Amino acid sequence: MRLLHTSDWHLGQTLHNFERHYEHQQFLDWLLETLVQQQADALLIAGDIFDNANPSSASQRQFYQFLRQARERVPHLNLIVIAGNHDSAGRLEAPAPLLEAHGTRVIGSVPRKADGDIDVAALVLPLTGRSGAVEAWCLAVPFLRPGDVPRLASDNPGDPYLGGIALLYQQALQHALALRSPGQAILAMGHCHMVDGQLSEDSERRIVIGGTEMLPAGIFGSDIAYAALGHLHLAQSVGQHQHIRYCGSPLPLSFAEVNYQHQVLRIDIDADALTEVMALPIPRAVELLRVPARPALLPQVLEQLAALTPEVHDTQRQPLLEVRVLLDAPEPGLRARIEAALEGKPVRLAKIETSSAARGNAEQPAALTLDQLERMKPDQIFRQLYQQRYDTDAPTDQLSAFAELMLP
Repeated sequence: MRLLHTSDWHLGQTLHNFERHYEHQQFLDWLLETLVQQQADALLIAGDIFDNANPSSASQRQFYQFLRQARERVPHLNLIVIAGNHDSAGRLEAPAPLLEAHGTRVIGSVPRKADGDIDVAALVLPLTGRSGAVEAWCLAVPFLRPGDVPRLASDNPGDPYLGGIALLYQQALQHALALRSPGQAILAMGHCHMVDGQLSEDSERRIVIGGTEMLPAGIFGSDIAYAALGHLHLAQSVGQHQHIRYCGSPLPLSFAEVNYQHQVLRIDIDADALTEVMALPIPRAVELLRVPARPALLPQVLEQLAALTPEVHDTQRQPLLEVRVLLDAPEPGLRARIEAALEGKPVRLAKIETSSAARGNAEQPAALTLDQLERMKPDQIFRQLYQQRYDTDAPTDQLSAFAELMLP
């Protein structure tokens, strides 16, 4: 079988108030063509379909239109979707009966039987080949909260959340082993943060539940041929386990990813064994620019902005720009000067990031206690903050302006 692994679409996301609908549509159109070209048998979407639990109607329409088109273009395609921590499990599952009739299976939350016990069997889904026969089994486990996992025995000394996750995967694996025939692979899906997983700066929401955040690779049993994970936005394997993978997000979700090549993963399975994992690079519909590459003083920044010559005139494709300025003093007219330097240029100013040499090089002072703050006057706090940020005393004119602001 050939599978494609993707996750963390974050449909509806905005980047510093610029909506990404066009970029997401370009990705979905590319993914649709890739499914056809690669002759994929299954598409695994490992959570965070939407950027928030209450997605816009436009984002939902975009998602469901893609599912319909994928099934039309690749009639034998298995589509499996699990919820991530950004998704509303109930909202994602609501249209499941209709989606299942068209070949898409959605697991938003851990299903339970009438007696309240976890319905482990509902998490184990068959994957069929072109002939219609079952060729593999998939453990489709959504993002897990403490109430989703089975309880451990009272004498178990381990963390109840970590242990519950491991037990749930173990129970699902045992059920899959009971169902599978010789030559059928077992795959797993999950949306979680694994031990040693590399975060993408500025774009990921940390998951901390009961003091536990990162899960060990040992939760995936040795009979699992491949684990398709979501949550981390950089593609990576987990430790030395090449069969446990994050595919990463399809779009850059922060300017920290400006030079990163986003991808989906192609997974080839022969009988019950993993034979190849291949990265398929995703073309970037809209460029992200950081000018300069490292923060610089304002005159240098303005010079580099003036030299920008992007040749993209379609407003939807114009690059999004982060300007990085190193300040040695406050610059009240900073935005106006940057906007003047960019006038007439086909770029969209998304963010101005300011920093100072003093703030970057100096050791952070000890935090003041509430009692210490109460004893300080406002002008003393102003002076101290100015000194910390710019490594010099506040000038007289700014002290006078601050005093004027403080007048009753």
